[in-house]
Amino acid sequence: MPQHIGIVACSAEGAALCYRTICLEGAQFLGSHDHPEVTMHTHSLAAYMRCIDRADWQGVGELMLSSANKLAKAGASFLICPDNTIHQALPWIERRLPRPWLHIADVVATEALARGYHRLGVTGTRYLVDSEVYPDKLSARGLSYLRPAAGERAEINRIIFDELVCGVSTDAAVEYFQRVITRMKAEGCDAVILGCTEIPLIINDGNSPLPTLDSTRLLARASLARAARDRP
Repeated sequence: MPQHIGIVACSAEGAALCYRTICLEGAQFLGSHDHPEVTMHTHSLAAYMRCIDRADWQGVGELMLSSANKLAKAGASFLICPDNTIHQALPWIERRLPRPWLHIADVVATEALARGYHRLGVTGTRYLVDSEVYPDKLSARGLSYLRPAAGERAEINRIIFDELVCGVSTDAAVEYFQRVITRMKAEGCDAVILGCTEIPLIINDGNSPLPTLDSTRLLARASLARAARDRP
């Protein structure tokens, strides 16, 4: 049997896309209609946001650890989190995690290298873009990066929290992301990281001015590969 995947979820839309990808693409690894056992746990997004808004990353980490412990008790072999922003709380809890953790930015950086990219635009919430979650992982692999400008960060953040996490997709949001990505391309980026797990709901290789690194689906596929390969 493949290993049991535990999903530490935060926002519903990103977690749902990750879960759906695991279930639908499991057949590529395991056979028709097959996928690994999957368990998901999430605290309310509001509980996360209360901590995030006051920069209480230790509090964010405790919520993640609570989910991780529940998933371990449910039998998960390893853990993933389809939320880029809250990965910056990992340092608070890494040594207490009950199971191995597959880091979303590690997965994206590995894929960027495999595809031969060199300079990556980073999009996501303002909390994520302001953090070192991606810069640390990219720099460790010799990759350079570009963050959105201050005004762009604010508008992208608004789109994510006012629209995407609520399941709302608008043409105006697509057009805004396209303008930001076009600027990143002009500044030498050869790919863009969709570093909020909801961004793939509106941006993809078909409408992006740059090739995309879809953190949500890349994490799901990496977890499938690990579950199928590293069987107990």
